Amino acid sequence: TKKLLDIVAKSLYTDKEVFIRELISNASDACEKLRFLQGTSQLQDIHDEGVPLQVKLSVDEAERQFVIEDTGVGMTRDELMQHL
Repeated sequence: TKKLLDIVAKSLYTDKEVFIRELISNASDACEKLRFLQGTSQLQDIHDEGVPLQVKLSVDEAERQFVIEDTGVGMTRDELMQHL
């Protein structure tokens, strides 16, 4: 997946900061999607109600990694096929 991410980042985004903002925005969208699905009762099974909706940014200096994590939900296969 690292190679694919490198290809996407280099071909679509010339500025690293813009690419990182886009990834953070996508993580935020995943949280909003979960909030919407829960609020409209479209999602019945919540895996852990104690986990807050959040986007977490961290750095692993030893591995030279910048990590973006979210507690939202991603796209389904059908959504991917329709929108990508």
